[in-house]
Amino acid sequence: MKTSPRAQSATSLPQAPGDDAGSRFTKYMVMMGIRLACFAAMFLITPYGWYTFVFAAGAIFLPYLAVIVANVGQDADVVDAVAPERMIEAAPSTPAVDDSDAPTVIRIAETPRLEQPRDERS
Repeated sequence: MKTSPRAQSATSLPQAPGDDAGSRFTKYMVMMGIRLACFAAMFLITPYGWYTFVFAAGAIFLPYLAVIVANVGQDADVVDAVAPERMIEAAPSTPAVDDSDAPTVIRIAETPRLEQPRDERS
């Protein structure tokens, strides 16, 4: 099994399988609710007219569409890895606001001190 030398960015991780299944179930149930409303409206709204056929079409074709939408998981959304470092490099070099009164920020990075071998100490 090959692993990438770089760690995966947290901004490019896919959605958890449980969350994906929950969102697909929610989409399916919403569409089935709309279908039920179309079915009820087809009989309850009078006088019957052209819109009765629209409600009938919704009651007939929404189950097919709901299954298709529910079966399309996160596979359709391919997320490329996002490198936050590149976003920082792409930022404008000149500040939008005049910060001449702002204090200068100095960042210090320390490295751990390496121990000398015992026989070289004096």
